[in-house]
Amino acid sequence: MPPPPVATGARGARLDTVTTRAHAPRRVLVVDDDPTVAEVVAGYLDRAGFTVDRVADGPSAVARAAAVRPDLVVLDLMLPGIDGLEVCRRIRAAGGPVPVVMLTARGDEDDRILGLEVGADDYVTKPFSPRELVLRVESVLRRTGGPAGPEPAAGPWLHAGPLALDPAARRATRDGAELALTIREFDLLGFFLRHPGRVVGREELMHRVWGWEFGDLSTVTVHVRRLREKVEYDPARPQLISTVWGVGYRFDAPREAPDA
Repeated sequence: MPPPPVATGARGARLDTVTTRAHAPRRVLVVDDDPTVAEVVAGYLDRAGFTVDRVADGPSAVARAAAVRPDLVVLDLMLPGIDGLEVCRRIRAAGGPVPVVMLTARGDEDDRILGLEVGADDYVTKPFSPRELVLRVESVLRRTGGPAGPEPAAGPWLHAGPLALDPAARRATRDGAELALTIREFDLLGFFLRHPGRVVGREELMHRVWGWEFGDLSTVTVHVRRLREKVEYDPARPQLISTVWGVGYRFDAPREAPDA
């Protein structure tokens, strides 16, 4: 695979340092068996203010993530030993919603959807611009520590039917039981709770929740499906998040939870 294009010039240099340095550097684990790609990605992330670890295979990625818990993982899909999908599953199973940005080959839509299904928060297709990857990493990390868009990160608990969500502590419950949500699932649920009864298109969700002006709308579809699996009593017959065909989705909270 050819190395990703590298941006040059003063404009590129300015974008390389957009990470806020007011806090301790975030640690990013880069997992890619292509040494050229890994070196370029690590270099851009380092210049953007991140602490970067690099490994080149699946087993090493799982071990490194367990030994030094990263703030985010940049994960190639095709890896020796264990592929990126299984690495993502094992990192998720180890506990804690570590954000994952997955690297996939252009055109492999099924692989991208599988990556989102196992818990990846975002993906970038190869060949990619390292500057774009840095911006995606920063966008995901902003969601862990504060707002990246118009939706506030702090405030009182939000309640709707069986669901409750604490924006400040980034905790969500159903009938008092903690929900294990990824970063995007949490943000998506928060958006729905703030806008009950309103039909929202996938394009608007991508803009308001992901902060993207454009992108693959299947990302939204997959995350809605994953969220339903965690908040609905019967995901096959959703009562909270309804599909409005040809338009988008609507969140309707019942006054009382149905019998499980």
